[in-house]
Amino acid sequence: MAYIADLHIHSRFSRACSQQLNVPNLAMWAKLKGIDVMGTGDCLHPLWFAELKSQLKEDGTGFLTYEKDPAVKFVLTVEVASIYSHKGAVRRIHNVIILPNFDAAARLQQTLLSKRANLSSDGRPIVGISSKELLRMCLEIDKNVLFIPAHAWTPWFGVFGSQSGYDSLHDCFEDLTEYIYAIETGLSSDPAMNWRIKELDNRSVISCSDAHSLPNLGREATVFNGSLEAGYLGMFEAVKEQKIAGTIEFYPEEGKYHYTGHRNCNVKYAPEDTKAKGTKCPVCGRELTVGVMERVEEIAGRSHEDLKVKNSEGFIKSEAFPQKAGYKMLIPLLQIIAEAFGTAPTTQKVLNEYRKLTAALGSEIKILTKVEPGEIAKISGPKVAEGVDKARRGDLVIDPGYDGVYGVVKIWDHEQKAVKEQEAEVPQLGLFD
Repeated sequence: MAYIADLHIHSRFSRACSQQLNVPNLAMWAKLKGIDVMGTGDCLHPLWFAELKSQLKEDGTGFLTYEKDPAVKFVLTVEVASIYSHKGAVRRIHNVIILPNFDAAARLQQTLLSKRANLSSDGRPIVGISSKELLRMCLEIDKNVLFIPAHAWTPWFGVFGSQSGYDSLHDCFEDLTEYIYAIETGLSSDPAMNWRIKELDNRSVISCSDAHSLPNLGREATVFNGSLEAGYLGMFEAVKEQKIAGTIEFYPEEGKYHYTGHRNCNVKYAPEDTKAKGTKCPVCGRELTVGVMERVEEIAGRSHEDLKVKNSEGFIKSEAFPQKAGYKMLIPLLQIIAEAFGTAPTTQKVLNEYRKLTAALGSEIKILTKVEPGEIAKISGPKVAEGVDKARRGDLVIDPGYDGVYGVVKIWDHEQKAVKEQEAEVPQLGLFD
């Protein structure tokens, strides 16, 4: 048996997040997506904490249950932004904290309030406490707290990010580094990029959606072996002992910081470009925002070739390091439907088709990974079925993101198709016409 968990999301109490992010909607969308365990996000915010406590009940396993819809389990989670000075530099590091019960969450609330943290202003609180000290607080509250560096490669807020000033977990957490059992890939990196970092050899690599709206839930997630009955401690041990089954991944090229560049100057560099041209902007002369691919190249202890990555029917593993959990790259179903229909993923037409498909064939993750294209075609037509099939085969058009600009991952090369159609409309004159 296995179950799927999305452990880093946000509630409506975080800035720039949908007002639809409440418990009933999270439970409903988790089922649509195929998520078995959903992080609550923002559990230190007083209003959200009270709402969670009134609607979710501890079920004896360490997971929480929404009584009106008990199929989905919940676990208390929060992302905390630490801004502090360390070794003569300002650090801005985000960490995800996963807590085993309401009591632990309440105690962490009180500890942070005693340090004059403002927990009411944002579901993702900003604290003037170092990442190391925050970890120490969590361990003193409960040794089974999971403390995971969030979107570890994001330039501005990731522990490995180009602007963090840290080149390793040990630089950040020092003598408490052993209690960092995992890192989160973030949208701009995939597990293979993380496998190149030797410091992560004895740590899990997890993925989560960091969703700010309901449709983005599960765009990245972590798959755990075992039964939900093993509860929170089972999940904790799987992360600690590197026994996760695998992850579901967003294409990292679609992330906002995959490549190096300057969006204002329309400059975008792949790692081979920076080797040839450096990281100064040729337009304005300032430093480029160093992206995730470039940052991995800077601090990696091994090359991509050393990993001997193998893609078998869409499941990606390392032959050189078979103990590392593999992963699948997926395109969100709403995105596939939207592209097939020639419209935006947020339109009612696309949402209606999504609901029709999931009602007939099961969860989104099941449709994307297991359902035969012929069955999809019966419900939504051949174009959507073709899109799912192309996504499974990795037959895509990809333009990587950079410096805060999302990349583009498309099923069909519409521009190329348009050129071919225009060429077809031009009369082809023969020698004797």
